[in-house]
Amino acid sequence: MRSKQTGTCWGRTVFRSGTRRLVAAIIAVGVVAPVSMSASASAATGYDAVADPGSMYSVVRATGAVDFWQAGYTGQGVDVAVIDSGVAPVDGLSSPGKVVDGPDLSFDSQVPALTRLDAFGHGTHMAGIIAGRAAAAEGGYADDASNFLGMAPDARIVSIKVAAADGATDVTQVIAAIDWVVQHHDDPGMNIRVLNLSYGTVTAQEYGVDPLAFAVEQAWNAGIVVVAAAGNAGFASKKASSMTAPAFDPHILAVGAADARSTFTRRRFTVPSFSSSGNKARRPDVVAPGAHVVSLRVPGSFLDEQFGATGAVTPSLFRGSGTSQATAVVSGAAALVLQQRPDLSPNDVKALLMATATKLTGIGPERQGVGTIDLAKALRTATPKSAKSKKANKVRAARGGGSLEASRGSMHVVHNGVALDGERDIFGRALDSGSLAVDERSGHAWAEGSWNGSTWSGSTWSGSTWSGST
Repeated sequence: MRSKQTGTCWGRTVFRSGTRRLVAAIIAVGVVAPVSMSASASAATGYDAVADPGSMYSVVRATGAVDFWQAGYTGQGVDVAVIDSGVAPVDGLSSPGKVVDGPDLSFDSQVPALTRLDAFGHGTHMAGIIAGRAAAAEGGYADDASNFLGMAPDARIVSIKVAAADGATDVTQVIAAIDWVVQHHDDPGMNIRVLNLSYGTVTAQEYGVDPLAFAVEQAWNAGIVVVAAAGNAGFASKKASSMTAPAFDPHILAVGAADARSTFTRRRFTVPSFSSSGNKARRPDVVAPGAHVVSLRVPGSFLDEQFGATGAVTPSLFRGSGTSQATAVVSGAAALVLQQRPDLSPNDVKALLMATATKLTGIGPERQGVGTIDLAKALRTATPKSAKSKKANKVRAARGGGSLEASRGSMHVVHNGVALDGERDIFGRALDSGSLAVDERSGHAWAEGSWNGSTWSGSTWSGSTWSGST
């Protein structure tokens, strides 16, 4: 399903291929990769990461991650699941054991040369921010200005690929991936404590019934800190919300973007115009650096071909902006906290990051939540007692049972001229979200490679797609 991008905007991406129109999201239907590529540094040699507020060298200092490193916490022993477009074995993510591949649930899984690999470029960019570590980097990370290092450089990435080489995917693929993570998060040798969702859908229903929201709540209840992007739809109003699903679910950790482009001083950060806003009912919980962030590049990938002329910083690094990047920063932060305090629940981690955040001056809470994360403060702050109280989360739990079609919003994948719509998955099988919710609640929605009655095991897909051909 190779297609050419003809237009981009905050909130969605439109692809065209011949006369067939393919409207899809990067990772989740209805969502665009919150990655708007721009560059202030040239691709010429001599790039100075120390002087660039968007480099990871600067980001780990602006967020206080380097304080955790100096205290001996680098994410060691914590696995972060990244449901995205896969991970490419570029330097920074190629060391033995750095990346564990889960199933490939994307349309690419039928193409051996693309299976589990990131031909789109988004998943690798996010994984680098979370836990990248250049092969040449050794101990004493805090003083290393020469090698690429993500927020939690010794954490491990568990990659579950759902987006194809052109970014196309359906919400059922994302939900299946989340269910896989829940089923396997504590398998022998596995310790998935954080789930990164750098995307969202423009759902047409409230979180209480939305199938995607229900799925992420089950992950949260299983002890996994779910970190989701607030969206890139910009400021709505003080009363209206432009946040996407599943970030609009108040149980999980929703992240907006902060801009440190002109200053390294945390209080003087701004919230860029693209970052989605909320209202009194639900707003981003925190913000984190998400503008002009430099992370790992996949040469020849879709994003590299489309935006390489302006986004490339060096042959191995790329600059991107969006709540995707901010979400990855917070996922890495959560991994650091969980190495320091492995017994914390997701509610505890959320409460700690919010209690220690720094409020930005001159910006309303509907845009910044409680402020930008401050790991230097979190490192030395006791976990808030309220987080351990039964009253810590008074909002009602999602019950699921809503419409898949409403969860897709206005965005659909199209194959052979047929749009995937209605209450069915990518195989064209009817999907009862109420029955799915029952299976998810018991932790058995994913069973030995099967989800909703079809085999979702990469090259051994069974059945047909919704358009009638495998």
